[in-house]
Amino acid sequence: MERSTLKRTSSFPDIEAVQGCSTLNLLPKAGSRSTLKRTSSIPDFEPVKSLRSTLILQPKAGSPLLMLIAEEYGCRIYNPEDGRVYEPKSDFSGYRFLGSSGKWFLVVDSRMKLYIIDVFSEKRIDLPPLESFKGSHFKIWREGEENVKHMVMDDEDPFCDEFPHAAEDLRGRLWVDDKNGNYVVVWQFEMYPFLGFCRTGDDHYREIPTELEVQRELRGLNDMVLKGYNLYVYATREFIRHLDLSGQDEDGFKDVSEKHRLPMWMPSMTMKERERMKQKRSIPSNKGIAVTRAGQVLVVFTYDLGTSESHRMFHLYKRDPKDLDPKTLDTRLLEVHSLGDEALFYDLGITVPADHTLGIEPNSIYFTRDDRICHNKLSCLDIGVFNLATKTVKRFHGLSNFNFNDAQWFLPS
Repeated sequence: MERSTLKRTSSFPDIEAVQGCSTLNLLPKAGSRSTLKRTSSIPDFEPVKSLRSTLILQPKAGSPLLMLIAEEYGCRIYNPEDGRVYEPKSDFSGYRFLGSSGKWFLVVDSRMKLYIIDVFSEKRIDLPPLESFKGSHFKIWREGEENVKHMVMDDEDPFCDEFPHAAEDLRGRLWVDDKNGNYVVVWQFEMYPFLGFCRTGDDHYREIPTELEVQRELRGLNDMVLKGYNLYVYATREFIRHLDLSGQDEDGFKDVSEKHRLPMWMPSMTMKERERMKQKRSIPSNKGIAVTRAGQVLVVFTYDLGTSESHRMFHLYKRDPKDLDPKTLDTRLLEVHSLGDEALFYDLGITVPADHTLGIEPNSIYFTRDDRICHNKLSCLDIGVFNLATKTVKRFHGLSNFNFNDAQWFLPS
């Protein structure tokens, strides 16, 4: 696989080199370059001049990077290995970043057009327009330059409500095959009862209902993870809906969900655990799902810790294998105390092998926000690496000097 390159320039100094400066802000790009280059708003102090170079940084395939997204200036890329921020080759201002796979990102622009972009080059894949959506329950059409609408198709009610959508309403997942470039895209208008998806070569989106004609236990969507052609949906009643999107039939997907009688319930806390949570001022923040390399679905509970310096606490749970036994009545989840030699990237919803040479720490959770698919009323961007063994959070304190609205971990291939 060809390795991506980034170009570093010295206009953005090391934090340590300019400790006398109080703020470091993202600035617009001065022009298009062929690589990723370092940027800064710092004056040309003498310590900064010594950092100027044409050194080319080649990020290791699979090494974690942070996409920093600012509404006004587009995006920058932070490399935790050297603590530096780099500027992409192309101008990505005006895009909303929905999800990633390798070096590829699923984005939407202000005109509600979807693309897959390579953040290390000028490669872009134009996806079908949203109004190409084909389904048996819902219809989508364009309304002006920057909006689309949808409605339920009901022959008995010709005056069905119409629901307008802007780019801020879209949520999405992306998977790209590193070997052949084939891709799958899944998107949703947040809080509405259907998904759209397409695969390589499709000229339209197919419909996946999340309410209509769906088994009662599997209805709704609290979170979703796309891993290859497998889509995992965390349903409202806390069951897991597993869909195979590789099918070539008319619907394009097949429900391969395990048949559980009862939902994924939290285990009861002991009095000692409750007291400890109270002392830490733990407030339940969100719950979502992640999928391990072996295909096991984990439920991820996030807690805010009030005034604690760690700010964030995670608990992982999995189903007990005996839940598939029809005689089982108690379906309490089992807590997962260790990920072993794997790390969880919560933005992607997957685990990957730990590798110190790549900077991937074992038994850790890389996080930015815990409401990537279904937003909380009080949405919080919080960047760090949580160690499951020590219950501590590693921070990247240099990032506090930047102005950005969102961030996502990604693993360039």
